[in-house]
Amino acid sequence: MPQKGKERTSPLFTTPLVFTYAATLRIILFFYGLYQDAISPLKYTDIDYFVFTDASSFLAHGHSPYDRATYRYTPLLAWLLLPTASSTSHVLIFSFGKALFAAADILAGALILRVLRKQHPAMSESRALKYASIWLLNPMVATISTRGSSEGLLGVLVIALLWAVLERRVVLAGALLGLSVHFKIYPFIYGGSVLWFLATDQPQSPAAAGWRLWNPLRGLINRDTVLVTSTALAIFTLLNATMYALYGGDFLQHTFFHHLTRVDHRHNFSPYNTLLYLSSSASARGLVSGGGAGGSFESLAFIPQLVLSAIVLPLVLARKDLAGCMLAQTFAFVAWNKVCTSQYFLWYIIFLPLYLPYSSFTRRPKLGLSAALLWVVAQALWLHQGFRLEFLGLSSFVPGLFVASLLFFAVNVWILGVVVTDVGAYAGEDGGVVA
Repeated sequence: MPQKGKERTSPLFTTPLVFTYAATLRIILFFYGLYQDAISPLKYTDIDYFVFTDASSFLAHGHSPYDRATYRYTPLLAWLLLPTASSTSHVLIFSFGKALFAAADILAGALILRVLRKQHPAMSESRALKYASIWLLNPMVATISTRGSSEGLLGVLVIALLWAVLERRVVLAGALLGLSVHFKIYPFIYGGSVLWFLATDQPQSPAAAGWRLWNPLRGLINRDTVLVTSTALAIFTLLNATMYALYGGDFLQHTFFHHLTRVDHRHNFSPYNTLLYLSSSASARGLVSGGGAGGSFESLAFIPQLVLSAIVLPLVLARKDLAGCMLAQTFAFVAWNKVCTSQYFLWYIIFLPLYLPYSSFTRRPKLGLSAALLWVVAQALWLHQGFRLEFLGLSSFVPGLFVASLLFFAVNVWILGVVVTDVGAYAGEDGGVVA
C-alpha cells in the first residue's frame, strides 16, 4: 500500500528493543517451563522434545535414532540435539534444544524484517517492526519453541528461502529448498511457486491472447529456474542418499513413507479426524489390512490438498506476490491436511507479517477482528470437545468433535478465500491493492 506521509518512530519500538523484547519473552518462558516441569505433573515440555532427545541419546551410544519408537524425523534433527545426550540429568544441558529452537525463532524474525523492507522500501522502521512482531512477540510462537518443538528451525529455512528468491540468490535458494524438503516434506509445495515466480516474461504472441498463463510458461526454462531446480535436487538427493546409507530402510519409512498412511487422531483439528479414528480402530481389530480400504483412505487423502496447495495456488498467485502465495499455499496445506495440530499453525503464521500490509483484514478492521474471533472460537469449541474425550474419557466424537472439526475447517476455508482474493489483487508497493 502506498505510504501516506512519513511516520514517526516510537522510541519504545526500535529494532534493538523489539529483538530484546523477543529474547526476553523466550527466556522467561524457558525458565518458567523448567519450573513447571519441576513442580507440576502437567509438564510444560512437549512430548516431542523427549522423542528428539531420546533419539539423540541413541545416536550418542552408537545406535540409530529410529531405535526410538515414534521418531519420524530426519536424523539431522537428532544430530543437532546431540549435546542434550551428554548430561540428561542436568536440566540446562538437557534443554539445549529448546534454546536452539527459540534462537531460530528470533533469526526467522530478523529475516521477516529484511523481507518486509525489501518488499516495502517506503515503510518506516516502526511500521515494519510492528508487522514483524506478529512473529517475534507472539506468545504462541514463543511458547511452542520453548516447549521443545522444532518448528522454529523449519521457519528459518522457509523464510530464508523466500528471502533468497527475492534477492535472486538462486543457488542459495535451491540449497535451502532441498534442505527444507529433507527436513520436513511439506516445503516441496513452494517449488512450483519459486519456479513460476522466476519464469521470464516473454513477448505475448497473438495466438496466446486471452491466455495469461502461456506468457510466463514460455519463459519457465531459464538460467535461474535451472539453477534452483538442479541445486535443490542435488542437495535433497545427497542428504537422502547419505541418510539411507547410514540408516537404510528405516530412514525412508519413518521420515517419508510413514506420512502417507499415518492415522493420528489425537489433538487433530482436521475434518478427517473422526474417519482416521474409525480407520485406526478397524486396523487394530484386524478388520483392515495395509492394502485394504482403510490403507487407501490414508494414502489418498492428500490428493485434494496437494492439487490446491502445490498446483492451483502457485499458478494463480506466485507472480502476484510470492510471500502472499506461500501464505495461501501453507494455509491451504494445513487446513486440508489429514493431521492438523496447533504446531502446524506456525507454518503459516510466519508469512502473516508479509501479507498484512496489504490485507483486507488490516484495511477493514471489523473484518480482521471477525476472522480472528471466529478462528479462535472455532478452535475453542474443538478443544472443549477434545478435552471431554481425552481428559474426561467421554465419547464426544459425534456430533461434538466431528461438527467442531467441520466448523473450524469452514472458518479456515473462508479466511483462505479472503487471502487468495487479496493476493490475486495485489499490485505491488506503488499500486497497493487493486479494487
